Amino acid sequence: MPRFCFRLDGCSVLLDCQRTEALLLSVTDFCSLATPHAFSSLRSLLWCHWAMVRKKGSLILCGAFLFVAWNALLLLFLWGRPPIGRLGEGGGAEPGAGEEWGGRKTKVSGANGLAGEVIRLAEEVESELETQKKLLKQIQSHRELWEQRKELGKRDSEDTKDLRNVEEPKKPQQIPVVPLNLKIVDDTKTVTGKHEVLMVTPPQLVMKEQEPEQEDKKMAENEVGRTKPSPQIIIPILVIACDRVTVKRSLDKLIQYRPSAELYPIIVSQDCGHADTARVIGSYGSQITHISQPDLADIPVRPDHRKFQGYYKIARHYRWALNQVFNVFAYSTVVIVEDDLEVAPDFFEYFRALYPILRSDPTLWCISAWNDNGRDGLVDPGKADLLYRTDFFPGLGWMLLKEVWAELEPKWPKAFWDDWMRHPEQRKDRSCIRPEISRTMTFGRKGVSLGQFFDQYLRYIKLNTEFVPFTKLDLSYLVREKYDETFEKEVYSAPLVKVEELQQGGSLKGSGPFRVQYSSRDSFKVLARNLGVMDDLKSGVPRAGYRGIVSFISRGRRIYLAPPEGWTKYDTSWS
Repeated sequence: MPRFCFRLDGCSVLLDCQRTEALLLSVTDFCSLATPHAFSSLRSLLWCHWAMVRKKGSLILCGAFLFVAWNALLLLFLWGRPPIGRLGEGGGAEPGAGEEWGGRKTKVSGANGLAGEVIRLAEEVESELETQKKLLKQIQSHRELWEQRKELGKRDSEDTKDLRNVEEPKKPQQIPVVPLNLKIVDDTKTVTGKHEVLMVTPPQLVMKEQEPEQEDKKMAENEVGRTKPSPQIIIPILVIACDRVTVKRSLDKLIQYRPSAELYPIIVSQDCGHADTARVIGSYGSQITHISQPDLADIPVRPDHRKFQGYYKIARHYRWALNQVFNVFAYSTVVIVEDDLEVAPDFFEYFRALYPILRSDPTLWCISAWNDNGRDGLVDPGKADLLYRTDFFPGLGWMLLKEVWAELEPKWPKAFWDDWMRHPEQRKDRSCIRPEISRTMTFGRKGVSLGQFFDQYLRYIKLNTEFVPFTKLDLSYLVREKYDETFEKEVYSAPLVKVEELQQGGSLKGSGPFRVQYSSRDSFKVLARNLGVMDDLKSGVPRAGYRGIVSFISRGRRIYLAPPEGWTKYDTSWS
């Protein structure tokens, strides 16, 4: 049956021709309401009836019906229309006219009720259609985002699937919608918003079964693809802030060198409730996300630890902030910096290139931008692209995976979190990647450590200024199987020399590398001091050391401060 849409006094109405007969029975009432628009609409109804009759039968009878009905309705319309200017109080202008028009209100009340109901229904239909239109637009936009994230996950899976050396069952990729209730608090207002975040579950890395004759080819492909970067993975930057208004220096550099706000969202997590610092952070507007740690109360500690209250609050803040990143914002990785760190021009490039290595090598648990012995004069300025494995957790600009946080969070310490990370129970013989030349530099002498090491070491750390295109380099040499063999061969094939030969006036010739050997905790500390590197150990691990070996430059020569050949493990009593 045909259906037609007409507009009655500005409202869209959809009518079924089967129901036109009921309306035609009340044609007199309709005419009493008639306006030029309504009259035109009635003509459309009659046309609808004409289409229906045409299907059923005689064209002549239908034409006669339309002619009679048309003239009858025209007469009724003219008869029922009030004179112009005689609307009175009922809708018009002249005094007294309201009584004449008002006398007829009773006659048209039934028609008013019918038309009013039609108009009300039409308005509801139009409103509902508008709502449905908006919902469809939202669904379309979310579908596009979903498809984009699905493609992102597929690319990430293709980039990293060849990095595993063990077989895993293939699992379907999941892209759940996670409801996010985020409270953003600063010193002047609280904003609560509800968002939907599309989270791509980290892809399962699958090594397919191969025929024997294809294995050699596959291994070659693995070597090529092992360090291929993941161009679309989102790497958020978490800035841990408190009461330093100089956080502006850190944020300015991060925003200056950030290649994409979408791929590197900056989240500033503030503790302490410091109003001036909050205003500085808030001045960046939509360039960053500002969140505030809600619990500012002092932490109960034993009497001899009251002076360490700041370390307890820092550990609490780290735990809260990392839970926000992984459990609320639902990211799969994060780079953590503090509010007194300045970053290098290739800071973002460095972490993007090393993310696949961290994801694929189970013997790694962090990527750090920091070299503890990165003072000017102890590093090779011509080796800005040189990277190392290290058993010492460096911190100061480091990448963490969600899976590692899930392991650490349940046992997170109440204080001194960085030293806790260096315990064997947490490290589990895993290593980090560090650079020859640091990609971060600290400018914050003021802090809970009261400047420990700052004046002697930290203020002299050399910050890299040369942009290195790490994502275009082959970094597969950092994978443990290849690195250990090459690194140990290079170290223990270097000539063994005494520290006196390396000092000014020594007889040693050549540019190195050379090896200086230590055999005990005390001998290590003496040699380290004489050579100008940091001499402290944590759980027996020297700063920047790997398998007990510390690599650095001394008077222009590459030096390896190393234990005897055949080293097997760290002695935790060396602390």
